[in-house]
Amino acid sequence: MSAPSAAEPRGLLRRRPGRGSPLSLAVGVGMCAVLVLLALTHRMLEPHDPGASELARRLLAPGGDHLLGTDQLGRDVLSRVLAGTSWSLGIGMVATTLGAVTGTMIGVGAGWSHGWVRVVLTRAVDIGISFPYLVTAITVIAVVGHGFWPLALTLGLVSWPTFARVVYAETLGLAKREYVTAARLIGVGRLASVFSHVLPALRPTLQVMAAFMFADMLIAESSLSFLGLGAPLGVPTWGNMLAESKSYLATSPWLMLAPAAATVASVLAANLLGDGLTARDRLKNTRAG
Repeated sequence: MSAPSAAEPRGLLRRRPGRGSPLSLAVGVGMCAVLVLLALTHRMLEPHDPGASELARRLLAPGGDHLLGTDQLGRDVLSRVLAGTSWSLGIGMVATTLGAVTGTMIGVGAGWSHGWVRVVLTRAVDIGISFPYLVTAITVIAVVGHGFWPLALTLGLVSWPTFARVVYAETLGLAKREYVTAARLIGVGRLASVFSHVLPALRPTLQVMAAFMFADMLIAESSLSFLGLGAPLGVPTWGNMLAESKSYLATSPWLMLAPAAATVASVLAANLLGDGLTARDRLKNTRAG
């Protein structure tokens, strides 16, 4: 496997070098903080029970006691959007963490080792990255079943090749740095060098990648739920709400607008955070130079 550049990841991880500004970091951090706060406190903020049906109030337009209206079963849309925050963000965080940890371990192992170990690990990355992750996730979920943990673990396991490929390239470059070579010459072991020199140097890259991958995982979760392969039916998730709203798009557009806006806002927050981290690291490199 040839050593790729850090600009090579697929999907939302592709960024143009000139993008990003310090303002993006502040806005991204603020939006992400609000989303996390909503996910943690949604039960206190829900004006109604998100699962309570009241057919006499079905398809009410936004206003009054139901600020975002009600759905086809009379359930409060705002309460369901708030309840879906913990599901969508939780899956995105678990999947991104699992993918980052697994990909980093394999990428560092491939870049820091030699001989047959490197060959086996790099071939594993080649095989993993050759499969479209969304198609792979659909196949796995169809076999293992629905639910929070099956979906989160599946997305995490299919996202690791992107991390591994970039970390592998970065590790190859770090292994040739003078300070790493000097540490090895004075007796620092290979494993100790990984924790003391390689992983700290990889931290900025992993932070940026994790932000963009988190946005990718949010879209993947909503897409799978929309296709009926995410949360079980009836669970208030943004993907499920979008799937349920398609039959009422012409008559009750608020059923689609609320979960769509929540998904867009979450993806935008993650991308602004990633752009801001990119700008911060570029500014640090400029000052260091």
